[in-house]
Amino acid sequence: QVQLVESGGGLVEAGGSLRLSCAASATISTIPVMGWYRQAPGKVRELVARIFRGGITNYADPVKGRFTISRDTAKNTVFLQMNNLKPEDTAVYSCNARITAVNPNSDSGSWGQGTQVTVSS
Repeated sequence: QVQLVESGGGLVEAGGSLRLSCAASATISTIPVMGWYRQAPGKVRELVARIFRGGITNYADPVKGRFTISRDTAKNTVFLQMNNLKPEDTAVYSCNARITAVNPNSDSGSWGQGTQVTVSS
C-alpha cells in the first residue's frame, strides 16, 4: 500500500491560486495512475485530474484550463496547480494512486488524508 500525504490547502479569495502537493512513499514513476479527487460538503467525490505513468494527463471539464497536474519523479511528488479558483472549487482534495484507469470513480487504490481548499467569494 502506497502512503500518500497531501499538503498545500488553505483559504484563498476567488481568482487566487494554490498548489497542492502529494508526497508518495513509493516510486511514482511505477504507479500506473495518480490522481486528484475532491469532495464538497453534501456531494459525491469527483475526479479532478489524473496523470498516467507515461505522463499523459486528463482533467474534469470544470477545471480544464485552470488546473494543472504534474509530477516530480525525483521527489515522488505529484502536484495540482490551481489557478483562477472559484467558490465552487471549495472541497477536500485527496490524492490517489491506483493500478488501473478503469472505473476512476471507484474507491480503489491508496488515498491520502485530504487537504481542505476553501475559496471565498
